[in-house]
Amino acid sequence: MKLALQIGIAVTSLLLVVLVLLHRGKGGGLSSLFGGGVQSSLSGSSVVERNLDRMTIIVGFLWVVLIVGMELQIKLSH
Repeated sequence: MKLALQIGIAVTSLLLVVLVLLHRGKGGGLSSLFGGGVQSSLSGSSVVERNLDRMTIIVGFLWVVLIVGMELQIKLSH
């Protein structure tokens, strides 16, 4: 169980770094390479940006759950 949590934390950490780097800053970003540069006229952000935001939030939440799970695993083993 501990190994699975460690692998999950490592994978979600790397994925979270990549997702954050894909976000567009004030001057554009890597997300514009994948179609994020086209803006919708009805909303402030494109569909790609909104999906990227959702994925980042989901992966961040999963990362927090894995961290809490690891802490519980450590506390229960002692």
